[in-house]
Amino acid sequence: MALKVGLVGLGGIGMTHAEAYTKEELGDMVAVCDVVKEKADKTAEKYGVNAYYSVADMLRNEDLDIVDVTTGGFENGSWHYEPAMEAMEAGKAVLVEKPLSNDVGEAREMVKKAREKKVYLGCNLNHYFTPPAEKAMEYMKNGNIGELVYCLHKMGFSAGEPTYNPNNNFRWKDFPYAHLKAFLSHPFSVMRYFCGDVTHVQAFVNRPGFRRRVNDVMLSTVSIHVRFANDCVGYLLSQRGDAHYGLGGWWSLEVAGTQGTFCIENCIEKVTFWPAPGSGKAGSPEKMSGGGSEGPEVMNTGITDFSATFPRRIHAFLEDITNGVPQDDLRASGRDALAALEYTWAVMESYELGGALVRPHALPPLHGDPSYLQR
Repeated sequence: MALKVGLVGLGGIGMTHAEAYTKEELGDMVAVCDVVKEKADKTAEKYGVNAYYSVADMLRNEDLDIVDVTTGGFENGSWHYEPAMEAMEAGKAVLVEKPLSNDVGEAREMVKKAREKKVYLGCNLNHYFTPPAEKAMEYMKNGNIGELVYCLHKMGFSAGEPTYNPNNNFRWKDFPYAHLKAFLSHPFSVMRYFCGDVTHVQAFVNRPGFRRRVNDVMLSTVSIHVRFANDCVGYLLSQRGDAHYGLGGWWSLEVAGTQGTFCIENCIEKVTFWPAPGSGKAGSPEKMSGGGSEGPEVMNTGITDFSATFPRRIHAFLEDITNGVPQDDLRASGRDALAALEYTWAVMESYELGGALVRPHALPPLHGDPSYLQR
């Protein structure tokens, strides 16, 4: 039987989620909710579901399994906390758009509430629910990458000064950390998915002259150096339309190990794998040779539409709940989303300290499900 879903927040992302449910066999959207009555009524009519204007009314009148929170707010995350907490208090599984919150304290409370109420809390960290990411993880699990050495990630928005227009939306204007809070959850979640927990962060953050000249305070370009718990090192570059990205475009991830390297391009489009070279192609400083590689092996999905990641991630959430996986095994969980926020807060702290090395706040421990662990 399909899980019954109530969707809260009916802006652009909310409508993307709504469309995903129309094609989803594991979930049935039965109600929509928005504080703007016209939005709720229009969406309810379009999809043939019930309309509500408060989460409390929806929870009182609908027998829901899941509440999907796609509200926005300041820095794209300040309206996530209240509906998510209300739904979890009512014993419902919750899927929240990223970031989990624009306040790391609230995010910690959300993860704590999910554990206390023993309900699922997931986040729409959709960038690694793709065929290229699945293939890349297969390379890792099969030993084709080996011991991790480095991770390079580039993610943001290509543009530049000729097309710049100040964002005067009240939810963004005058918030210097808006880009970092709203966006870094995606690249950090991808880096952690492949390389594990981050233990050290160092960041340099800036904004170009064309933003400064019009008093746009958003810190829009960020260069981040990280160290992972497994001693792999990493680098993340993210910028919000300050320049045009070159090779790899707006989204590229390169992970290298002692046995091989993969690179994902355009998130869902392509992954390339290069095995470590044999003796004939290995680099040699003595011979002034940089070396080459066998291969490469390329998997190209032909998909360039990023929105195709949304139904894949939503399906994974519904699949995990349908299968009754332990809370700790939920893919893209609230704890995973909290990790990305802890790293984001470490970036801001490093910036405020002039590029100092910062250790992110510790994540809550994994407690485990006794009935599962004793199998």
